Formats: sequence, C-alpha cells, structure tokens
Amino acid sequence: MIRRVRHNLYNQNQGKLIVPNFFFFWHDMNSSGDNAGFEWWRRTMQYKTGIGLTPEEKTRYEDDSKARELKKECLKCYEYRDWMLKYSPTVRFMVQAITKLNKGSDSKFDDSKIICDYCPDWKGGGFHPELGILLCQNRLRDKWHLEDTLSHELIHYFDDLKWQIDWLNLKHHACSEIRASSLSGECRFWEEFKRRGFRTGFHVARGHQDCVRRRAIISVSGNPNCQSKEHAAKIVDEVWDSCFADTRPFDEIYR
Repeated sequence: MIRRVRHNLYNQNQGKLIVPNFFFFWHDMNSSGDNAGFEWWRRTMQYKTGIGLTPEEKTRYEDDSKARELKKECLKCYEYRDWMLKYSPTVRFMVQAITKLNKGSDSKFDDSKIICDYCPDWKGGGFHPELGILLCQNRLRDKWHLEDTLSHELIHYFDDLKWQIDWLNLKHHACSEIRASSLSGECRFWEEFKRRGFRTGFHVARGHQDCVRRRAIISVSGNPNCQSKEHAAKIVDEVWDSCFADTRPFDEIYR
C-alpha cells in the first residue's frame, strides 16, 4: 500500500494500488565532461554572474544542476538504506520476520525490494504489495528519518504477507497504519516532541498514542474509499484497541 507516497496512489478504474512512473532527470553528462571538476566550477560561476551566458546555456545548466543533485540524493539514500539493513536493530529484525513469512514464496525478499527514487509529492516513502518499498530520496531529512520510514514500510510489508491485507478495506488499512506508526519509532517521545514541542494539544503521557492516531487518520483519509477525515477517525477508533495492542512480530513496542 502506498503510504506518505506512502498511500494514496490508486488506480480508480481497477480498484488497485499503483505507483507513479518514478524517474530521474539524468542526462548523459559524462560524454562531454562539462559537469566535473574545473569545468563545472566555471559553468557555475558563469551561471551566477550571467556573463556570456546564453538562454540555452542557462537552461542546460539548471537541468544539469538538478540532475547532479538528484544523483547525490539517490546515492545517499542507498548508502543510508544499506547501513540500516546492516546495523539497525529494528530494520534487521523486521527483515528477518519477513524472510520467515516469505519462505514458501517464489519472490524472495532482498534489498532489491527497497528502492530509492524521486517523489514529486511531500511524502517519505511507500509500499506496494507487488513492487515492494519506495524511499523518497528527496524527502528524507537524514539517516534516522530513513530508518523510521523504512521500518514503517517493512511493517506494512509484514502485515501484507501475514494477513493478505486488502488495502482498499478501510479497517485493514487503518489497522496496519496504527501498527506501523506505533512500532516503527516515528512516534517515540523525542520525535513527537521535536515535531510539536509544547504546542497546544501535546500531552506527555499520551504523546505516543496521540501521534499514532493522528498519523493513521491522515493516511486513511487518503484512501479512495474514505469519505472524509471524520470518517477516517471513526474507522481508526473502531479498530484502535486490538490493532494498537498487536505488536507482532515484536514482543512489545521497541522504539
């Protein structure tokens, strides 16, 4: 299910989740050599000063600059992904749990199921039952944000394997969102405090639960079968007790 790209990308005609046509704006820059070293520095200075710069050169520089930035983001995203797969206790544990569930499948879970790409929307990542996990390279603040996002999507992956989730069923959707936000670490006290501080409505004792509920409602609101935010809140409340209490495959809320 796509969530924070992350959810909300549905094929309305067939009632199935889809993913966008992810892409890079990369050009074949190596052939001319004008995007490396001194030549790139020269082009940058020319662009900043505007001296001797034609409209065509200006456009080309902007395109090349964007391509360079996207490539840097992509490489950094994969570097962080690989680090988390090797060192993050939460990510490693979830991968092991998914691998156990996936033993009888022809489609083995490995790092090819976790891709980094550019996302046009303000989303952190996504999950698709057939395609795997997407990490939005241009929306991840740092390594630890990627850890929370990847952990969240791995919980969706686990739920889909274990319970064959119908992502258009609002109760199924809400339950997995509650579990993913609760177990991934994205709603741990310090993260929630950094987001909200002591603003109105923040309650120290209920911070984790309030965060989980809020994020689940936002996600379910994007489901095409959801009529409104109020409808999403009603669905989340209906499944809250059982889904929040279900910490599988963990023994308890770890982060």
